[in-house]
Amino acid sequence: MQKILLIDPEKCTGCRSCESACSLFHEKSINPALAHIHVVKMETSGLYIPIVCLQCERPICEDVCPVRAIKRDQKTGAVVIDTDVCVGCRLCAIYCPFAGPRINPKNGKPLKCDLCNGDPTCVKFCEPKAIQYVDATQANMIKRKNAAVRFSELVKNLLGTL
Repeated sequence: MQKILLIDPEKCTGCRSCESACSLFHEKSINPALAHIHVVKMETSGLYIPIVCLQCERPICEDVCPVRAIKRDQKTGAVVIDTDVCVGCRLCAIYCPFAGPRINPKNGKPLKCDLCNGDPTCVKFCEPKAIQYVDATQANMIKRKNAAVRFSELVKNLLGTL
């Protein structure tokens, strides 16, 4: 069965261990700016929200990529970016409604969750269990969708206060 990341912002303490673990796994150094996940504090609510690619069923990032550098990994189900093909146009980051891809400050190309080859490092280091890697059952898909809707509403409220 396919697996998904399930984020529960109410459990996130803002420790950012997920960012450190991710950057260490992918970049071999602890540098949160290079993590494929990032934690955002919503000042209005005080919530910390781990932002990570939701591995959409029909990813808009794949559709907008002009060089077809974004594909689904058949083994893990992750939507991945081939950085050798990517030209750094940033359209994936611009069009993602969930802020999944972020830009690598070193090379200007996007960074996004690839599920660490099916064994997400962020999950292992998330002590409060705000990030879980679960079977993609209908119940878990509903939970993920509800969390995405809540996140979207928080962002809209935040933007409305600027």
